[in-house]
Order: sequence, then structure tokens, then C-alpha cells
Amino acid sequence: MGVQKFTAKGLAARARIIEHAAELIYTHGVHGTSNELLRRETGVSGSQLTHYFPDKESLVLAVIEWQTEEILTQHARSSFAVFDTIEALREWAAFYVSHERVCQEGCTLGSLAAEIVKADLDVRDRLAADFDRWKDVLRAGLARMRDGGRLRPEADPAKLATLLLATMQGGMLLAQIANDVAPLRDALTAAIDHVESFTV
Repeated sequence: MGVQKFTAKGLAARARIIEHAAELIYTHGVHGTSNELLRRETGVSGSQLTHYFPDKESLVLAVIEWQTEEILTQHARSSFAVFDTIEALREWAAFYVSHERVCQEGCTLGSLAAEIVKADLDVRDRLAADFDRWKDVLRAGLARMRDGGRLRPEADPAKLATLLLATMQGGMLLAQIANDVAPLRDALTAAIDHVESFTV
């Protein structure tokens, strides 16, 4: 059943399930998030849960979509939304470095991705596409910088965007391991310094 076929009340119930599932998967992992635990957290019956999400894969796909939209919405609303200045990139880095849960659980989408690669779920293509959407936000800003003459012509927006996103994800993992934001802060600073080396 498509989302568009649900009533307004049904959509609200479905959204509540997704939000709780996202939080549970974030803290307990995909395998640690059982239907029983989700029913207890949301107050829905087993039949209701099956009605909205007939299997684990459909639920995880919905959580991936929800997490991606949360990230992209945050990026669109923030002062660094256009990502076309070095200052905006540094604000973006500062936002993640100051995230209150960065040392405990890291990135919401990155943590989910780490769980999914170990799970027997056919959702990798969707996850890869959503990471590409996130990366494209960075790439578009860097392309504007280059096209506007603020980065040298040899700067490659796609490669630099991959560098920034990979650095953030890896830095978050190291921050979790060390229980210290320093690895994330230092890695992002170095990556943005590299981008800045292309400025005119």
C-alpha cells in the first residue's frame, strides 16, 4: 500500500512509527529493534504495525527516507544551506562537532548505514542514492564557488564533496571510539583547509 492511500490519521500513525523506529535503530541497531520493542514504544498493535510495514525491509526503507529528509531539511534551513563559501563549510563542520550525541551515536544516517551493511536487507541501493543526495548538496555549493571564480578551475566539486562527506563520517566514528570530538573537529578542519587551498 502506498503512502498516498493512507488517511490523514493513518499517515500520522505511520509517521509516529517511523520516528520511533529511527530512534530505536539509532540506539539499538537494526537487529536490536524488534517488532515487540517498537509496539511498546509506539503503543500500536501488531496488526497496525504490519498494516503500515509488512516486513522489516519496508520499515528500514521508510527510516532511511525519514533520516535523509531530516538531514536535508536541516541543511536547507541552516545558515550554511548554500555551501558556497568556506565560512559556510566551517559552520557546517561546527554544527556537527557541537552535536550533543556525536560521541555516543555519531551520524544518524551513517550509523544506520553501518547497521544495514551487516543486515540481510535489500536496501543498499536506496541508502547509496540518499547519500548521493546529501553529497550533491555539498557538490552544488562547491560548483557555484568554482563557477563564480572563487575556486580555481582545477577544483573538482564532486571529489571535494566526497572528501567532505567521507571525512565527516569517518571523523564521527573516531569521535565515538575516543569519546572525544577532537578527531571529528581535526579531520573536518583539515578537509576544509584542503578545499580552501583551491580558493583564488
